[in-house]
Amino acid sequence: MRHHSDRSLCKELDHLNLVPSSVMLHLDGKRLAELPDETACEWPIVERDLIGQRYNRIAGLIPLFDWALFMPRRLRKRAVDQLSLRRGDLILDVGCGTGRNFRFLREAVGAEGRIYGVDLSDGMLRKARKLCLRKQWTNIVLTKADAADYACPELLDGALFSFSYNTMPYHRSVLLQVWNQLRPGGRLVIVDAKLPNGLLGRLVMPFAIWLMKRTLLGNPFIRPWQHHAALVDDFRMEEFRFGSYYICCGTKPARDRICFE
Repeated sequence: MRHHSDRSLCKELDHLNLVPSSVMLHLDGKRLAELPDETACEWPIVERDLIGQRYNRIAGLIPLFDWALFMPRRLRKRAVDQLSLRRGDLILDVGCGTGRNFRFLREAVGAEGRIYGVDLSDGMLRKARKLCLRKQWTNIVLTKADAADYACPELLDGALFSFSYNTMPYHRSVLLQVWNQLRPGGRLVIVDAKLPNGLLGRLVMPFAIWLMKRTLLGNPFIRPWQHHAALVDDFRMEEFRFGSYYICCGTKPARDRICFE
């Protein structure tokens, strides 16, 4: 693992070169080639402490990001709806941050359900805990941990990555860890921003790289929907704001058929 100070990380990101990144899969015991059209970037691997420190600093700015980056109204609610949750269900919010999804998740699972939230940042979790205390939400369990190591005490009915997948250095390891804790028939949803296709994407790219390296540390070049589609049979994806935001969703099949290498 390469370690960085905040300053050295920014310098390294200033000199990024795009390098193809392969994703090797096993499907029904057979080795497959990389996912089609997978284009990623050799993005610096950031140590956990730095990620935590960065998000501690920006925890209070998360609502501002939603507004400044023109996030579609009720996008989080729409993503939660795609989980098809029922009252009493168990759900994991991966990279839960300050708890901006909790209201919609609790409406879906009710007071009898349980919401697990995991995040690496003390600052984010501090705000999430204050929110739960203020709203008297007693069925939300928050844990400070790297999601790649997190083990939920119960089998899950759903898992949500909400503006978090791209920020995780070992995102495929996190996805597999979460996937293994999802029951057959459980739903997996990823909602996030992305570079639009075509000319607009090329125009936005310099700003996206600048924003990521100075704030969120997310890799704007990975394609989470490809990783998601490889896992499920009923993959579906919606795009919003000219392709700048998306929701992808699917159901874990009864026979788990795939894993990343």
